[in-house]
Amino acid sequence: MFRKVHIRLTLLCAGITAVIMIIMSLCYLYVSETGLYRNQFQSFQNDINTITTNLEQQSVISMEWLSKMEAQGNYLFYVLDGGIPFLYNQLNDTGESSARSLLLEECRKAYQSVTITDTEKQSDSSYLSSHFEFEFVSESTGSRYFGSVISMGKYASSLEIIVLSSLQPLEQQIMEQRFHFILIDLAAIFLLTVFSWLFTGLLLKPIMENHRKQVQFVASASHELRTPLAVILSAAECCKSAPSEKLEGFLKTISQEGLRMSALVNDMLTLSGSDNQRFSVRPKPIELDTLLMNSYEAFDPLAQDKSIALSIILPEKALPLCSADPERISQVVSILLHNAISYTPEHGRIELSLFHKKEHFYLSVKDNGIGIADEDKKKIFDRFYRVEKSRSTKDHFGLGLSIAYEIVKAHGGNIQVADADGGGSIFTVIL
Repeated sequence: MFRKVHIRLTLLCAGITAVIMIIMSLCYLYVSETGLYRNQFQSFQNDINTITTNLEQQSVISMEWLSKMEAQGNYLFYVLDGGIPFLYNQLNDTGESSARSLLLEECRKAYQSVTITDTEKQSDSSYLSSHFEFEFVSESTGSRYFGSVISMGKYASSLEIIVLSSLQPLEQQIMEQRFHFILIDLAAIFLLTVFSWLFTGLLLKPIMENHRKQVQFVASASHELRTPLAVILSAAECCKSAPSEKLEGFLKTISQEGLRMSALVNDMLTLSGSDNQRFSVRPKPIELDTLLMNSYEAFDPLAQDKSIALSIILPEKALPLCSADPERISQVVSILLHNAISYTPEHGRIELSLFHKKEHFYLSVKDNGIGIADEDKKKIFDRFYRVEKSRSTKDHFGLGLSIAYEIVKAHGGNIQVADADGGGSIFTVIL
């Protein structure tokens, strides 16, 4: 399921970004190509102005000058004197150059089809000259050209000069620019896809982890509830045919297992409230040393029943007040002491201590019990997680440390576990 979501999110993220990038690239290409055409046309117009000025200053138009101008500007010239082609055109209109004459004729037709106003034909020259520039597509070659027709009245003759400039170099430049943009866009789309895959993977990672924990939580809760429920159902079935002297034992079993189920459900509700941001914490100034002493007195009889030495170490100087919820912090201390007593063998030692340093309170529960392996320390606060040695303990569901962790986190504190000197574990709550 998550893999399909991962793929779809990747395609969505990369697709939207790629579409935006392609649209922006097309807009840039349009503006760039339009600017290139406009600049090229303006450059052609400037060259025609220069050519017209040179023609006006010359009394003789030589073939050498025409060849030189064609070579310099990559232009084609076609000159008519009184409607009669120059010898220059006739000399170039042989063999493969016959296409040249056809092209120039197409230019004249295009010029004749263009509507030109009198203002566009006017010239400030002392000679009666004018020129007009336009763009056309050759029917014979399919190529695009800029064309200009220069009309000059010089002495008693009438001169018409057609100048052509091929747009093939410009179109080749534009095609190269498009090709480069295609390569850049393809590379960018590939990188975007890779980035989107990694980015969406990071986004989905906490969701996948939360889903995994939820599935594990439901499975573990079902397993924990099934055992006492099976015992209750079995005892209830036995009550139907059991003699009166054994009935009380079965009822006691039902009551005990019912209390176990109630405790488990209460723990699950506590964690559920934490998940839904409805975890009730009512902090107020409290004396932590007094709170720890009350917890010590409450658990000392339980420790003595297991022949465990429970001790408490408190600072000699008065401690400042701590802003915390006394009931919740007492619950944390109870969980830690209850675990310590459960997993510490007879004649063991448990030490409850408190000290204050740099505006932080350090509350610790140290035992010399079975200890916790390094690979289990990272998971010890996970819900329903229990190390292998404690699975036989009937009164522990693996939720106590999870509840303690949520309580401490709600107070803005931290809880840590480490190996104690000489064996066992030490849990430290920092507030």
